Amino acid sequence: MSGSESIFDLVQSHRITAVIYAAAKLDLAETLGDDAKSAAELARLVSAEESALRRLLVALTTIGVCNQTGGDRFGMTDLGRQLDRNAYPSFKDWVLFEGEVLVRSWAGLVDSVRSGKTATEIRGEGHDRYAVMGNSPEVVSRFNAAMVSLTRSLVPKIVQAYDFSKANIVMDLGGGSGELIAGVLLHNPNLRGIAFDLARCETAAREHFNRVGIADRCRFVAGDFFEAVPRGADTILMKSILHNWRDDRSEIILRKCRDALPVGGKLIIIERIMPELPTTAARDRERAMSDLNMLREPGGLERTEAQYRALAESAGFTFAGISNAGAFSLLQFDKVAN
Repeated sequence: MSGSESIFDLVQSHRITAVIYAAAKLDLAETLGDDAKSAAELARLVSAEESALRRLLVALTTIGVCNQTGGDRFGMTDLGRQLDRNAYPSFKDWVLFEGEVLVRSWAGLVDSVRSGKTATEIRGEGHDRYAVMGNSPEVVSRFNAAMVSLTRSLVPKIVQAYDFSKANIVMDLGGGSGELIAGVLLHNPNLRGIAFDLARCETAAREHFNRVGIADRCRFVAGDFFEAVPRGADTILMKSILHNWRDDRSEIILRKCRDALPVGGKLIIIERIMPELPTTAARDRERAMSDLNMLREPGGLERTEAQYRALAESAGFTFAGISNAGAFSLLQFDKVAN
């Protein structure tokens, strides 16, 4: 963060979100591709009013998403190409989720700070945001797509950060549509895998396994990790699971994992790690914002390394190490005999 920025500058940040969301919703990255186009041509292609679209393109240029190549022609920058659903990495689905779901949720942040309650609790809809979300298929679809885009961008970093060669069967707890477990198996052809999540994720996961060619090595198991975790894996992954839940609920999940693992089994918790002393660094800011998102939405929190270690050790695990995977860290634990 620049030392010259003022509160006046910072408080307008929501306008940048709105501008990027508009670009994603209008399919500008897909329409432009690798070619520059005039505002008039682009307006016809995306069904927009020419002068208004030109003003949006100018705004996108000032934040590095577009560039003006001369005259009235605009193209996408490398940054802007991340709004193309077919690009790698692509964050288009996350942008749509942020612009359509999270923006509305954050409008009630003051209420959550005053009460310590989530949005669903304040509305009197219960404690489980995911159960409530299940009543809205459109929100579920947008959420799942956003999680896939984030996970896909992390897979290369995760397989570099941890050596899976000594594992036999890896289970992704809360595996959703199977993006993470598929990525791990594709990088480790001798592994077998399990995706464990609610039954509503099964069809998408099986389709994904067939699409990427690992259906013979990976299966989906439906269930609720608060009730039981299936046995059979020697390594359990949990990405962005524990941060959704308060300590008492997280400890239940961890104890179910310990029950499912053999002695010597591995637990790998993949989460953002909060700093012990926050600074103005971009990474610290991103983690703090995610922490507030947990307060407002599912009711969990982002934790420090020491907090994660204490939580897992209270459930019977022994800390084995930590490695970095970009904005996330892999905390590794062993199950030892009692």
